[in-house]
Amino acid sequence: MTSKVRRKRRKKDLGFTLIELLIVITILGILATIVGTRVIHQPDKARVAKAKMEIQILSQALQQYAIDNGTYPTTEQGLQALWRKPTIPPEPPNWNGPYIDKPIFKDPWGNPYIYRYPGTHEGYDFDLYSLGKDGKEGGTGYDADITNWVEEEEMAY
Repeated sequence: MTSKVRRKRRKKDLGFTLIELLIVITILGILATIVGTRVIHQPDKARVAKAKMEIQILSQALQQYAIDNGTYPTTEQGLQALWRKPTIPPEPPNWNGPYIDKPIFKDPWGNPYIYRYPGTHEGYDFDLYSLGKDGKEGGTGYDADITNWVEEEEMAY
């Protein structure tokens, strides 16, 4: 009889109690919350970095376009002038493009990059920027505009 009693106790001892299960679920929930809050902003951070990189690539391509043609594309010609020879006057005399490897006309959030020539910021020939995550002028954090120019307040003296 004692062997049957031992077998029953062993089977009973093999399972988890309700309290043990609740403790494990609570610990997993806490860990998921900690990890989740750290990972949730990574895609936005990566999009900002990608937009900065693309603006730099487009700026360099615009510089090369200006070297070849003596001027930047007009606002009306836009960034497409880096990919295909503009047909809108003034047509570039020495277009030697494409100046970019692939047409990059939209930011990582799917909004078009904004290009203006001549630029409106002192020391910069053109304005090139993304409106950020919210797609609106201004903003802070991930909603902030990403530009090819540096504001004076951003510069450290």
